[in-house]
Amino acid sequence: MTTHTIVLIPGDGIGQEVIPAARLALEALDLPLVFREADAGFAVFERTGSALPAETLAACADADAVLFGATQSPMTKVSGYASPILALRRHFDLYANLRPAVTSSPRPGGAPPIDLLVVRENTEGLYSGRERVEADGEIAITERVITAHASRRITEAACQWALRRRGKLTLVHKANVLKETCGLFRRAALEVTAEYPTLEVEEMLVDTTAMRLVQEPERFDVIVTTNLFGDILSDLAAGLTGGLGLAASANVGEGRFGLFEPVHGSAPDIAGQDKADPRAAILSAALMLAHLGYNDASTRLQSAAYATAHTGSTRATSAAIAEAVRQIAIRRE
Repeated sequence: MTTHTIVLIPGDGIGQEVIPAARLALEALDLPLVFREADAGFAVFERTGSALPAETLAACADADAVLFGATQSPMTKVSGYASPILALRRHFDLYANLRPAVTSSPRPGGAPPIDLLVVRENTEGLYSGRERVEADGEIAITERVITAHASRRITEAACQWALRRRGKLTLVHKANVLKETCGLFRRAALEVTAEYPTLEVEEMLVDTTAMRLVQEPERFDVIVTTNLFGDILSDLAAGLTGGLGLAASANVGEGRFGLFEPVHGSAPDIAGQDKADPRAAILSAALMLAHLGYNDASTRLQSAAYATAHTGSTRATSAAIAEAVRQIAIRRE
């Protein structure tokens, strides 16, 4: 059986707690996985001058996947610091950010369950890093970069996901106002969707999408959109399905390699207190398993995570999920 190497990067804050929790759950599956630990994040930057040390990048390049905890991003510009997550996405061209939102318990009033996937473009948009200050600090400018190439390939990825799911794709933009950037994204995306006649494709403005997500989230299957819009809409969807404690994500590109991370941040206010909910990290590990071809194990891990309530203790919750994984295996025997 093929052995897969997984690099574990706890990062900052509660990442130091939720990544060991995810490892515990993964080990309960008894899969041919080899774990390697590496450092990245703001604390590493403060200690070494690099948020993504060369040895960490080399370890990632030799691995099949990375499971990343969290990184603490300062609110003000720090000379020499750059987000290691953004650096990893760009270095490995992980252009598709997949963020599922699934209800794990009945919704109030018997409302239909939510099961949607936000496919977010991961390499450009307002996160392209093109910022400058003018007029002696009185004007700050960020450039939004949209390319036809990136727009086409993220739409292609979204179409493929829609084919695997319920066959509906919602193309989200703001082309009525951002006529050049969103206009280009829209035109390139529609070129791709025209090649998928079996899909149900709709367009929706981003502000309308936010409202519809709150009103009738069950209507959505796959949402494809640009970087910032996808970031915000996926957090909104997470708020409808249990919060960031259950929000997992995958960063993938053309090859087998992928980077998997919980959507939540480093949460320094509760770091080190055994309070963090590890389920988002564990569900990110489940996405990783599916990406590597361990589909049955991925389903088992997801089922265990969704069936286990957060006890208020990181360690106790992760132990309960690991035990649930083992019990699922026993029941199948």
